[in-house]
Order: sequence, then C-alpha cells, then structure tokens
Amino acid sequence: MRDGTLPGVSEDDKRVVCHVDMDCFYAACERLREPALRGEPLVVGMGYEPGDSNGAVATASYEARAFGVESAQPISVALDALPRKIEAATDPEMDVDSAGFYRPVDLDYYNDVAADVKEILREAADTVREVSIDEAYLDVTEQVGWEDDPRAFGAQLKAEIRDTVGVTASIGIAPTMSAAKVASDHDKPDGLVVVEPDTVQSFLAPLDIEAVHGIGPVTARNLREMGIETAGDLAAAPPSRIRERFGERGREVQRFAGGVDDREVEPRGKPKSLSRESAFTEPTDDSEQTRDRIRLLASDVAERATRQGALYQTIGIKVVVPPFDVNTRAHSLSGPVENDDLVESVALDLFTEFTDTRVRKLGVSVSNLSFADEAQAKLTGFTDDGNTSRAGARTDAMSRGQRSLTDF
Repeated sequence: MRDGTLPGVSEDDKRVVCHVDMDCFYAACERLREPALRGEPLVVGMGYEPGDSNGAVATASYEARAFGVESAQPISVALDALPRKIEAATDPEMDVDSAGFYRPVDLDYYNDVAADVKEILREAADTVREVSIDEAYLDVTEQVGWEDDPRAFGAQLKAEIRDTVGVTASIGIAPTMSAAKVASDHDKPDGLVVVEPDTVQSFLAPLDIEAVHGIGPVTARNLREMGIETAGDLAAAPPSRIRERFGERGREVQRFAGGVDDREVEPRGKPKSLSRESAFTEPTDDSEQTRDRIRLLASDVAERATRQGALYQTIGIKVVVPPFDVNTRAHSLSGPVENDDLVESVALDLFTEFTDTRVRKLGVSVSNLSFADEAQAKLTGFTDDGNTSRAGARTDAMSRGQRSLTDF
C-alpha cells in the first residue's frame, strides 16, 4: 500500500468501499427479456402505455440519449426527438434509423432482476447498504485490502453480475462512500474506477462541480455563480462562505469535494427476507438434480438465518422456467421458528407441483423475519418428523407466471 494518508481517515482505518451502480437498469432488464432490443434506442416510460404519449421517461438507453431523450422528460417530448420504431416503419416520411422502441415500466420484473444482483452483492461482502433498486454500497475491507488488488475484486464482481444475471454494472472503489460514488459514475457504462487513498484529492479536484456526491443542478448553478467550477474549487473555498450560503449541508458536500467522508457503510434496517438462488447452465427437468439443488439452497438460507440470529415465519421458493417465467410459492407457519430441516422439507413440498418442469433457476427464501429473543412458536400443523402436514395452511404467494419480491 502507498504511504499517503487520506485526511479524515486514520492509518489503521483504510476502508475499502465499493459502489455498485447498474447501467440504465430498467432498459437493461427489458433487453434481458427481449434480446432483440440490444443496441437499439430504448425508452422505458413511467405512466406510459403502448401507443400513448402520456407519462415520463424513467430510463433512456445510451442509444436513445444520443437523440436527446433524457430521464424525467415527458414522453411526448421524447417522441418528438425519437419517434416509435413501429410508426417509422409504416410512414415513408419517417427515418426508421432515427426511431426507437418504447416500453412501460414493469417494476415487479425489475425488482426480481435486482434481487438476483443483490444476492451476488451479499455474497461478496458482509456489509451491504442498498440505496435503491439498482444501487448499493459494499464495505469490502475484510475481503480485499488496499495492499491486495481491489481492481481484480471489482472486475470479478462485474463479471459475476454480467454472467449470472445478464446486466452490466459500473463499479467505483475508494476509501470513502462519496468518492466511491463519484468513481462509479466516472466511466459509465460498464466502468471500473479504483481511487486509492492517496489519490482521492487529485482524482476529485479537476472534476466538474456537479460530479461531487450530493450536488445537483440547482446547487451546481449557485456554486458557479460564486466562481466555483470544480471539486477542487469547492474544497479550497472558505468554509464560512459555504456555510453562510448553503448551511451545514453545504459544508458536508465541501468535505466530500476534498475527499473527507467518515460515514460508515451501514445497512438500512434489518432485512425482511433472506434468500439464496442458483441458475442451471442449461434448463433442466431432471427431478433429482432440481431437488438436490433445493436442498443445498435451503441449507444455505437456514445457515444464514442462524448466523444473523433471525427467526422466520414464512418459507418460500422461486422457480424460473424458460424463457423468464417467474413463479413463487410460500408456506406460512404458525409463528417464527429456526429449524434447518423444516426449511428443506417445506421447500421440497412447495416444489412438488413443478416436478418434471424444465427449470432455468431455483431459489429458496425465508421471510417475515424476527430478530427479538423470543421462544419459538409451537409448530402446530407439522408432524414430529418436521414434514409439512397436509392440514397445515399452505399459501401460494403468487399464481404461476406472476412476479413478486415479497420473499426474494
């Protein structure tokens, strides 16, 4: 490791923070479902219905952005810049090459894809702070130190997300949360930027003021009116001047601009569910193979719950069949428990209806978690050997073909 010391970070606290930001995530999900959309201008609209001009742009692919389409833009404005491909194909006065595809937001599906990504992140780091559906911070200090090779770690994480889920991520690695966030934005899409402790200030200083974490367009405009154009300008400005104009929030972003950020990567509350998923190299209808995979997943989930001191009241499975038909089933118990064998037996019972079905991916989850020190509920509705009683209350979380993140 280099000898430089980052201001605000002690010699014995050189954290390695990884910020993962999915590239054009909604558009990436649509392309996962419709591979023919890859490389095409694609707009995903919130409040949009096919054929309409209502709603707003939720995500525009980089190809669509080249035509002037931007996030939060009204769909009607986006259509002026980028007509629908289907209309251009039937109108001789329109250029098909200057048209694109429009899709409505499907949050259930995006959440399902996001769950696959976040499962990989939880495997990669003990501490994960989920910021949104497509963004998270990881504290990977225990996994990789600065004396090791953070870039190799980031490259491996990107590859696993791409190969397992089918979407791309940009990753920034730095000793602070704010610098890692800036780093992940620095080389999009599909970027990997590593900022070592003694290079944080030199990395940030020449960047446009709006690149600083926490600064939006309005604040950036106000700062420029004060003659502050870059992160280095902001870091060097008199603190009293920044505080007078922007208050304590201004001082915070000023510290970020100078590379100082002592915030810890902390998860937001207790998890509501724990899950483990695994995809097959090729879809399979081998009952022995699929049931063995269920057993392994159930064991892993139960072990994780024990490790985190979690009791669970619902046990569920996810079955993905080709092409991407997601099915979930769940069984609710009479009270919170901790029972490895029960997780396996319930998961296998829930999977019975999918016997001989070609399966692309399987998942097992426990949810309705409780972290209080409380006695396990009496397992009414279950036999002494831990198998599910047919008289027990079985709940189908979703009907076949629907998507849900309730348990995953």
